[in-house]
Amino acid sequence: MKKVITYGTYDLLHYGHIKLLERAKALGDYLVVGVTSDDFDRTRGKINVKESLMERVEAVRKTGLADEIIVEEYEGQKIDDIKRLGIDIFTVGSDWVGKFDYLNEFCKVVYLDRTAGVSSTEIRTQNGIVRIGVIGRSHVVAKFETESYFVNGLKFVGHIDDGESLENVDAVYIVSHPTRHYEDCCRALQAGKHVLCESPLALDPEEVAALFAMADSYGLKLVESIKTAYSTAYSRLILLAKSGRIGQVVSVDSTCTSLKTLNFSDTNAISSEWNSMTSWAPTALLPVFDMFGVEYDDIQVFSRIVNDELNFDDFSKISLLYPDAVASCKVGKGVKSEGELIISGTKGYIYVPAPWWKTDYFEIRYENTSENRRYFFQLDGEGIRYELVSFLRIINGMGFNPISRSFSMAISKILGDSERTHKLKVAQ
Repeated sequence: MKKVITYGTYDLLHYGHIKLLERAKALGDYLVVGVTSDDFDRTRGKINVKESLMERVEAVRKTGLADEIIVEEYEGQKIDDIKRLGIDIFTVGSDWVGKFDYLNEFCKVVYLDRTAGVSSTEIRTQNGIVRIGVIGRSHVVAKFETESYFVNGLKFVGHIDDGESLENVDAVYIVSHPTRHYEDCCRALQAGKHVLCESPLALDPEEVAALFAMADSYGLKLVESIKTAYSTAYSRLILLAKSGRIGQVVSVDSTCTSLKTLNFSDTNAISSEWNSMTSWAPTALLPVFDMFGVEYDDIQVFSRIVNDELNFDDFSKISLLYPDAVASCKVGKGVKSEGELIISGTKGYIYVPAPWWKTDYFEIRYENTSENRRYFFQLDGEGIRYELVSFLRIINGMGFNPISRSFSMAISKILGDSERTHKLKVAQ
């Protein structure tokens, strides 16, 4: 019996895929089809896959052409599969000519011509391009523009200044000063545009609730932007922590700091700057709320206020008390600390090195160090491109928003409640 194997993503399975599978099947007696996993697709730069792994596997199964379906999860698996399954022929589309010649050492390699005029990329974008503009000025915008080019179906059209029409965009990314977020979100939503807004959405929970109500009434999508929430490594470490791998989680400690040379006493110099809490608290609190929820029993915020007029802190520490757990977050723009994340449990702990919010690596550590495990994941563009893919999917009614509305409400409450902040004395 002659065995044939082929691999692919098979996103939005179409006529071209089926023709390729039919021709692969005709090469032998038994066809094995490898469907690439979501994580492996990301490592290969295919981040705009519309369907989940199980949806794609099921679509291949329904063709009736595959005698066996496997999942491709890592680089080098093709050699392992060919040896393990006793494969005689490896085949793939002709757009890969030469790429897999190294497999001739293990079996025969055949490149098949693709069906002309059929493309998954074209199908993914057939509903039209989403044009996105930016409201606000920030160093993040340059990264945002660069990463937008990696996302099929999204077109970056530039800045939208005050008073400028939103007529030429379908969506906006808001990165203005936090005190303007509510106003800018209202402007975009009232103009009928979808909104991706850097956290926080507003500094008042009532304003956040009003924004979501407005988006719902207009049939628009309002998404809070915290790029860390969209990274594979972060989502996996949260799942592992919740799975009981480190026992009952009793503490989360996260630190997010950056240094910026500023004269904090100069009101004009820092009037357009984000303070430590608005810059970093949403990210620092992300793993806390993901692990324990937003219904804490008590919270204390200790801040070094370096400009009383603007209530500008260069460092803050947030302590939260839950019925059976505690959490601590340190955030700063004028104070530097190790930007690590530690999730502590009754059996072990998860350690994420600095800068944890950009992580592609973390460890699960135990008392017996021989049981320690390390996890590595691809992280491209600091997670921004994954966030943009998710935003596009949400607009198209297909995506899942990892930032819940309850999270948005809780963040705005903490940032807006200056009366509960304990001010630390600033040494002269």
